[in-house]
Amino acid sequence: MTDWTSRATALYDGGFRPMFINGQWVSAVSGEVMEARNPATGALLATVPKGGAADIDAAVRAARRAFEGPWSKFTPFERQALLLRIAERFEAEWEDLCLSDTLDMGMPIARTLGNARRVLGMLRFYAGQAVAIHGQTIPNSFPGEILSQTVREPIGVVGAIIPWNAPIAGSVWKIAPALATGCTVVLKPSEEASLTVLMIARLMAEAGLPEGVLNVVTGTGADAGAALAVHPDVDKIVFTGSTATGQAIARAATGTLKHVSLELGGKSPVIICRDADIDKAVPVAAMAVFANSGQICIAGSRLFVAREIHDDFVTRVADYAAKLRIGDGIAPETEIGPIISARQSQRIEGFLTTGLQEGAKTYTGGTRLDLPGLEGGNFIAPTVFGAVTDEMTIAREEIFGPVISAMPFDTLDEVVQRANATPYGLAAGIFTTHLGTAHKLSRRIRAGSVWVNMYHAIDPAVPFGGMKMSGYGREGGLEHLGEYLETKAIWINTD
Repeated sequence: MTDWTSRATALYDGGFRPMFINGQWVSAVSGEVMEARNPATGALLATVPKGGAADIDAAVRAARRAFEGPWSKFTPFERQALLLRIAERFEAEWEDLCLSDTLDMGMPIARTLGNARRVLGMLRFYAGQAVAIHGQTIPNSFPGEILSQTVREPIGVVGAIIPWNAPIAGSVWKIAPALATGCTVVLKPSEEASLTVLMIARLMAEAGLPEGVLNVVTGTGADAGAALAVHPDVDKIVFTGSTATGQAIARAATGTLKHVSLELGGKSPVIICRDADIDKAVPVAAMAVFANSGQICIAGSRLFVAREIHDDFVTRVADYAAKLRIGDGIAPETEIGPIISARQSQRIEGFLTTGLQEGAKTYTGGTRLDLPGLEGGNFIAPTVFGAVTDEMTIAREEIFGPVISAMPFDTLDEVVQRANATPYGLAAGIFTTHLGTAHKLSRRIRAGSVWVNMYHAIDPAVPFGGMKMSGYGREGGLEHLGEYLETKAIWINTD
């Protein structure tokens, strides 16, 4: 059995970890640093540069030189080979990558290790797509020998900003399609979890990525993130995070009319029909929220249950939640890890208090936990609220914590209307044994991903993204590649 505690000590010893610009490991121009602390223990893992506008500018200039220089000479087949080498490096270092995520943001090691298929699959999927990008020859209405055709060209320098809740997958989902299409990247990780992204930069450099193709600037959103969003030499911004920040980025991008892709928040419904297979639905509905301690944009936090089975189903979900093993993510038996920070933990506690004040009933949880030996950590008990109405704060706002709001419904028309009565439209889950119900409900729910009798399924070949205030653009699938490409029309008079 792997001794994760010893490996953790060897991986991060509280020392300084520089950021990555133009193939070099550098400090911030200001000399300032930020602390990276383990959310399960409060222990210092490392310090990283607190980058700002000057560092972003240096990274963008490096990305532009690479885009117009050596990187532009790479053929699609060379980009494919590079992505495959990167996948091999990731696979060789997979346990350390996962351990880094667990230490830096708290996701249980059993869960991070289980993301290998998804992450390595992304790299290999986009490697395959690198050699499949092509334009068209299009008939036109002009007389004579006039040839019209299109070519697909890389959009240029991409500014990518990711959140803290899944650094490995979040980074690869931004970097892999950019490399496949021939773009270059300046990546700004969350100040709450930067360490794994720096490890990713090292592995990609070791795989042969040319200088300047990937640059990682650590820093706050207010400083480094804002500077990246407004930089005049960035051609596209891709962002995953809160809706409020996404709106600010979209406004910032208007000055230079940058291309923008946004994957934002959600308040996703999970619908349990009266004919659902309850034994199978209970654990899936529970983990639709409790996975990663509810710190996931697609969390199915609004649980709509047919009135005939509501009380029994919600009680069973609460019983399941109460038995989940909570603790330090490096313990293999841990199922629920910590909340990312004390600030986020306090925010979730505020929602728990508000839920009770507005009349919700606690089936289980509802409290902060002080675990023996982990007094410096941030833990919230998995919580199930009943007696919730659609108007309550906990039913309307994204909590980003381990909190389920359960509500009964009577008819399918009613639950469709209530499920859609939100500004968000990221994901939804439906549980039914009736094929017709599955088909009709999945078509009527306004969400970018709808899962039937399952949840959380994400594949590199399948597009993912939101509707309404959950953003625009897609990640995954052929649609994702298109987000990084420009279409150019070429006309040739061959007469």
